[in-house]
Amino acid sequence: MNVRNHLIFGVHITERIRHVPTVQQLLSEYGCYIKTRLGLHEVDQNSCSPNGLLVLEMFGDEAKCQELFEKLNAVEGVEVKKIVFGHP
Repeated sequence: MNVRNHLIFGVHITERIRHVPTVQQLLSEYGCYIKTRLGLHEVDQNSCSPNGLLVLEMFGDEAKCQELFEKLNAVEGVEVKKIVFGHP
């Protein structure tokens, strides 16, 4: 990946309890290409949301980052969006 670009994946997961094990396996497999990982989900005193959002800042080999993007998108209940910020 061009070192002047920031590649961000937004990963929306529905039915977290059901789909997170597969997502976690992929995140571990591609962990060397994830610079920053932030997990967000709604929670209050009475409940914990079944849905969640991960924000991943990617690093390194662009082909490997693309592999992770495609594998995550192939998981049932998971949708991934890609954001690329270019720098001069």
